Amino acid sequence: MPSRKKALMFASACFISISSFVIVCLVLASKNWVSSSINFNERNSSAIVTITYGIFGGLCSKKVIGGLETPKEDFEVTATLQKTETKSLNIVIILLLVVSLLSSLMSSGFTFCNTVSNPYQTFLGPIGVYTWNSISGSCILLTMILFAANVEANKLPVELASKCVLSSSQYQYSRNNYGYSYWLMLLILLLNIATIIITIFYHHARYSKRKEQERPIENAPKDGILF
Repeated sequence: MPSRKKALMFASACFISISSFVIVCLVLASKNWVSSSINFNERNSSAIVTITYGIFGGLCSKKVIGGLETPKEDFEVTATLQKTETKSLNIVIILLLVVSLLSSLMSSGFTFCNTVSNPYQTFLGPIGVYTWNSISGSCILLTMILFAANVEANKLPVELASKCVLSSSQYQYSRNNYGYSYWLMLLILLLNIATIIITIFYHHARYSKRKEQERPIENAPKDGILF
């Protein structure tokens, strides 16, 4: 059975890993990654298209300057995208989040295993916890970078907004505000780091305790060692 100190430390790490798993699920399901306002010239007037979207779907509405505003309309991101660059990056982002989700789940399992037992296999111990949380954190960081690049460099909101305007409309400019779902990924990254730090503290404490147990033998008189 693990010591009380080990059980408490890995139990807290397990709780953090489960929290990370839940937040990744919320991020995947949310449509509040970005809110964008895109201005178009449409015939003899100007129109502002407002869209709020995530990686799977979003909401779109159009307001004609001096005219009426259309009701919000649901759309699917992947089905709307036509450019290879934006569509490919969106698929890569989904895959990265799925890997992060599975890694958080594996981290939860490994930390729980260390809470209730002392696994003999090395990978099931701290090394496994380091590995899964490093994979999850790396995927989250890449997701944030690639999504921002898709929005800013590849003009993702302009392509999505084309669903709500006429084909003859001319794009002018856009403004993007990143929503809470996007910034929640920073929290996931911090939770992964926290799990690693807790495991490092346990590993360091165990190493220090082992050294203290070896010290009396190192300092014992040589005659006493011979007998």
